Amino acid sequence: MISENLSSWLGSPVDDYAPGNPVKDGVTYRFRIDYEPEHSMAELFAAFTADPAAAKTTAIVIGAWFGDDSGNDSTEIVQLLVGARHALPNLTAIFFGDIISEENEMSWINQTDVSPLFSAYPALKHFSVRGGSGLSLGGKMQLASLESLTIETGGLPRTVLAEVFSMDLPKLEKLELWLGTDEYGWDGSIADLKPLLDGALFPGLKHLGLRDSIIVDQIAEALVSAPIMSRIQSLDLSLGTLTDEGAAHLTKCPDLMRLRSLDLHHHYCTAEGMSQLKAAFPGVNLSEKQDLGEYGPFVAVGE
Repeated sequence: MISENLSSWLGSPVDDYAPGNPVKDGVTYRFRIDYEPEHSMAELFAAFTADPAAAKTTAIVIGAWFGDDSGNDSTEIVQLLVGARHALPNLTAIFFGDIISEENEMSWINQTDVSPLFSAYPALKHFSVRGGSGLSLGGKMQLASLESLTIETGGLPRTVLAEVFSMDLPKLEKLELWLGTDEYGWDGSIADLKPLLDGALFPGLKHLGLRDSIIVDQIAEALVSAPIMSRIQSLDLSLGTLTDEGAAHLTKCPDLMRLRSLDLHHHYCTAEGMSQLKAAFPGVNLSEKQDLGEYGPFVAVGE
């Protein structure tokens, strides 16, 4: 079962790898084990890399690695990928943690320091990771080829945010951060986003996603005068708790109409707030309007 939009993210069909099946050119393979696995992840990697055709692989997906023990972190998987670097000379894309809620909630995914992957695969162009618990990117690293970076969490620790902002990513065009909520790991504030919003980082950035955020109204306010808005081409503030307050700020942003796309789906705006946004940016995505209910608002993915 492939996560939503994964195939489009990779641009190629995705198949679960099984030992004994020949490795096909042009296919992205996902490595995962279920609750009663026939093979360990180490055995899957050994069989895959033993096939000479694996050398042509350009993208790999890492699914559930924990079987019936969801407490296991991803240290072994990082080590397996690092150990396979000579067998995968053309690898340029890694989706690390394609784990859906039926397997494990996002905030229960135990990650680790994934920075050894960046050293092992210096030609990496696309990196996506799901799960913020225990996650580290190392920080202060240069990834000369990286074009897109996505971090999906129910709550992004400010330490990881700082690591992202300390990285030298001269070719980065797409940055997507799921900030989440303080109940599941988000411990930052709008001040922690200032280095990014000031526009000095990532000179090639074209798409900015600050998604699934409990502080999206504050982000909208900051974006009104944020230098980064003068050069990005698309903005994604979806999956968060946007209200009419945030909507009003966005309509005052002088660079809003420059955008090619604006995604605000999953929001808490009223009909009036939605009308104002549509007038300011006719192509805005305002689908999945949410009701506040007794305890809302809620981000789309917390737990």
